[in-house]
Parts: sequence; structure tokens; C-alpha cells
Amino acid sequence: MEAQLSDVEAGRRFYGELFGWTFGQTGEDGEDGETGEDGETGESEGGSGGSGDAGDPASESERLKEPERPKEPGKAERPGKAGRPGEPQQPGTSLRAYLEGEPVAALVRKTDGRMPTVWSVYFHTPDARALAERIRAGGGQVVTPPHPVGELGTAALAADPEGAVFALWEPGGHRGFGRRHEPGTFAWAELYTRDTEAANAFYGDLFHDALFGPDADPDFGRAPVADVFPAEMPPHFLVHFLVRDVEAALGTVARLGGRVRVPPFETSYGRAAVVSDGQGASFALLQR
Repeated sequence: MEAQLSDVEAGRRFYGELFGWTFGQTGEDGEDGETGEDGETGESEGGSGGSGDAGDPASESERLKEPERPKEPGKAERPGKAGRPGEPQQPGTSLRAYLEGEPVAALVRKTDGRMPTVWSVYFHTPDARALAERIRAGGGQVVTPPHPVGELGTAALAADPEGAVFALWEPGGHRGFGRRHEPGTFAWAELYTRDTEAANAFYGDLFHDALFGPDADPDFGRAPVADVFPAEMPPHFLVHFLVRDVEAALGTVARLGGRVRVPPFETSYGRAAVVSDGQGASFALLQR
């Protein structure tokens, strides 16, 4: 997953303090490296690239869950060139976010100011082109057809029949997240939709075993928009990050210039609150 932002450096400061992330700058060549608060570059252990991944093919070829990237014994990852805090970001570059040396997200500079400031959810797939065709056949839309992202993988942008936007990621050199389900990392993705039965049918056709199979352990839920948001809110995905204490995290968000969009509420998967960063990208804080 990744955040599309106008000011990547402001995002670095916000998410670095909120979640304890460190960062490495990634260019179009796919090289990156971890950057601490002092700007020194260390070894990158989670792969490189500008597209986040929320998929795990362990029990099915396409799944909304972050795979851990396997490491070959004795083989070190190649460190890349990292940007220093305050260094101007160039279009086409991004910041890879790390927690304890493992990749957890990406912050990407928007190339067009008209683009929304959002956190994007990626579905892992072994064949982005085949999945894009199934999306069309199911009544969805392929906004940006599958295209290579250097040697990192293949990406695409799609929307379901109600207009909720999501992305596809077919991994190449970049597999996905190295950490999840712990404080400061991805924990859940909720689709807020007007018709949960239609959403179950659409996504169930695309990812049936991952969502409804006997061994399913999904990180992806569906709920009516009106359960949490005003009825006029369009259908959308909401990324959840795990925190130890929702109320304490809300205080940090406010101190850093963010906003509380929806106060804490109870869900079947934990206690959540919806917030936005200082640039307006919304996400949820989740306390299990």
C-alpha cells in the first residue's frame, strides 16, 4: 500500500513520528535504502520500489494480505541510495517506509495536483492482466491497465462496480511488506460500500478462497458506508494501522497536525478511529 501525497517530506515527518517509521528514497530504477533520523543510509531488507503490496499468495494466488519476502541464507540485500531529510523530492520518486528494517508502506509524490490525497490498497496477484480481465467481466473498471514498474513488478489501477478504487500488484523484484499485524504496520482493510452483498459477490469471485474458503483468514472486510460515514460518502477502501492505544495515538495525530474524522468506535475486529494526516490522506487506527 502507498500514500499519494503532495509533500512527501511532510509525510515523512508525520508518519515517522506517529508509527516510528524510518525511510529510504526510491527512484525509477528501483534502488532504495533505509534512512534514519540522522539521514544515514543503512541496508534495505525489504525489497525496493514505489508500490505497496497487501497480498499474500500463501493459501490462494490472490489475497489481500502482505507477504513476507523470503531471504536466501547468507545473502544480503543490496542497499540503495537514500534521500536525506529535507532533500527535495523529484517526480517519479517515493519514500519506502521501514519498521525495524522491514518495509511496511510507501509515500509517493503526486505527479498531478488534481489526484486525490489517499492511501491506496493493493491486491497481490500472480497475473495482473488476467485479473484485470476478470475485473472487467465482473462489472468493474480497469482505470490504468497493467504496466511494468521497472523490474519491481506490474501494477494496475481498478475500480469495483460501485466505484471503490483499488490497485493490483504482480510482484517481480519487490514482493511486499516485511512486517504486518504489529503496532505501526498494516492490520486491516475495510471496504465501505453501499451494497455489501454485491461487494461480496464481486470480490468473492475474484478472491473466493481467500475470503470464504475453509482456510480463509482475510485481512479484508466489507461494511455499509452509513455504518461509519455520512450516507453521501462514496464507496472506498480504508487502510487500518495497528496501534497499542487508540486514544494516545489520536493525541499524537492532533499534535502532528492531523485530524480526527471519526472518533473511536467498536468493530468486530477491534476498536478503531478514522483520522487524516496533515495533507488529508485518511486512514484508520486500530487497537485489537
